[in-house]
Amino acid sequence: MGGSSVTRGHGVLEPLLAKLRAKKANALIPEPARAGRILDVGCGSFPFFLSGTRFSEKFGLDKMVDPAAPGLPAGLQLRQFEVYEAPALPFADNFFDVVTMLAVFEHIRVDRLTWLITEIHRVLKPGGVYVMTTPSGWTGPILTGLKIAGLVSKEEIDEHEDSYSAKKVRAIMAHTPFQPANVRIGYFELGMNLWMQARKA
Repeated sequence: MGGSSVTRGHGVLEPLLAKLRAKKANALIPEPARAGRILDVGCGSFPFFLSGTRFSEKFGLDKMVDPAAPGLPAGLQLRQFEVYEAPALPFADNFFDVVTMLAVFEHIRVDRLTWLITEIHRVLKPGGVYVMTTPSGWTGPILTGLKIAGLVSKEEIDEHEDSYSAKKVRAIMAHTPFQPANVRIGYFELGMNLWMQARKA
């Protein structure tokens, strides 16, 4: 990984938080899926999660990524992607076994978020899994304090469009093709973060 930052901006806790997100995401990925393809939407300027997860093929999308940047791990297929401009995810139907979106949900406007999740459903294979994490809605004042103290990235926190509870996430998912019975939601990091695993029927 070298000296590459796991996120934009600076924050003493950012490397630890990225590791905790990656650990939770990996725990939600079915082991047989690792023989297939994974897509990480919003992989960051440095694809921290992808660089450490085991998969046969790994793909990443982010508006900040430079696919030709030196120091990137070998075997990753990275593409620049702007969620507010793209007409679709740049992949065929039923292409991925797993799609992840870690600490990205809160950065996207709700109108575009439902579009993106619908696109994620399209590119997932039947039986494929979508995994996401996002800060719990009640943590806003805590995140602001951590930002002021320089413990988390100011750039990342200032870009938050919204915050989420399990109920609010389920309301958004109800406007996507994922069936409610195939959506699981829980909390981690002492309830400060929320995770979701949604399976395509």
